[in-house]
Amino acid sequence: MNIKLLIYTFCILSLANLKAQETDALEFLDEVIAHHDPNNNWPTFKGDLIVTMSTPNKKDRITDIHINIPKSTFVLSNVVEGKKHTTKIVNDSVHFFVDDRQIVNNVEQKKFKFTTKRALFMRNYYTYLYGLPMKLKDKGTIVDPKLYSKKINKKWYKVIKVTYDKEVGKDTWYFYFNPKSLDMEMYQFFHDESKNDGEYILLSNIEIINGVRMPAVRAWYTNKDNKLLGTDVLTKK
Repeated sequence: MNIKLLIYTFCILSLANLKAQETDALEFLDEVIAHHDPNNNWPTFKGDLIVTMSTPNKKDRITDIHINIPKSTFVLSNVVEGKKHTTKIVNDSVHFFVDDRQIVNNVEQKKFKFTTKRALFMRNYYTYLYGLPMKLKDKGTIVDPKLYSKKINKKWYKVIKVTYDKEVGKDTWYFYFNPKSLDMEMYQFFHDESKNDGEYILLSNIEIINGVRMPAVRAWYTNKDNKLLGTDVLTKK
């Protein structure tokens, strides 16, 4: 066989194999999204949720959340010192209320610890975590093309590694899926992976809410020393 033809054939086969490897994680992501949101309900998701956050040595915190993705609306309410604090965001326009009275004065906003930056962070936080794994398709998300496998406590997981454009985020995330059920059972993030900082979150008690599979329980731990930081329990309103 002509040596040039042999080298050419080898290169073509190598590129084909590389392409197959590069699409592994992306193909698997499509599979797990189809499992968690089989009817593509997340883009039109409208729902009311209650999240009870339990933190060691602190009183439970109950948060009411309204998400309306088609109308770009997010509402978060909880009770602080006997008063109902509400943040409402439509698109990126933020409004604050205490006992249904709108707080527009900067001095009052500071008194009640309302900030636009914090409000937008909380919206992005809740819609991101409860919109997973569908949110991994968002613009600015960089999915590592390699699909990883990892064994934790004698159990194997399929793992998707994700980083972000600098305008979106700086952390490195790993998403752990049961290879048989395709359920997302854990995710983990690092600010600096070499320092083993950041946290991991164990997910359990899957609930189907408006056609979307969501973990009802999320337990947060530190990567470095496995310290329990808190547990969120989700219920549908």
